[in-house]
Amino acid sequence: MAVRSHLIHCPPQTVWQVLADPECYGEWVVGPSDSTPLDHAWPELGSRLRYTVRLGPWKAEGITTVRHQEPGRELELEAAFKTLGTARIFLQLRPWGEETLVVCDEHPLRGLGGTLHNPAIEVLLQIRHRGMLARLARLAEKEWSEDRGA
Repeated sequence: MAVRSHLIHCPPQTVWQVLADPECYGEWVVGPSDSTPLDHAWPELGSRLRYTVRLGPWKAEGITTVRHQEPGRELELEAAFKTLGTARIFLQLRPWGEETLVVCDEHPLRGLGGTLHNPAIEVLLQIRHRGMLARLARLAEKEWSEDRGA
């Protein structure tokens, strides 16, 4: 199970605003090039969005579903990608003074991803999470700065 944390220099509510914006999904998640909400209630329980992954001329679509959420605190997603199966991604926002400690926990649930899961895959997930949490931090800190008029 790949668990990684990252300190973001803004309050949890600002980080949540980025997580709650389905248009931002493709900007902070490493892999998807774009995302489209399938439901108008993102990130309400059961809401979904479609994302596209591109690699050169190859592209494929997946769907992410909200399985659990506590606004401003927790977001648990199930990402389904046809050939690889599904994965659980749990994001927890912990207040850390005036900042936010984001803890990301991801592991495969079903399909090929679960069958092939091994220590080498864990290393790749850690690299992916490093980039993903850094992107989330950039978006949230930019929004925080703009909200404060800096």
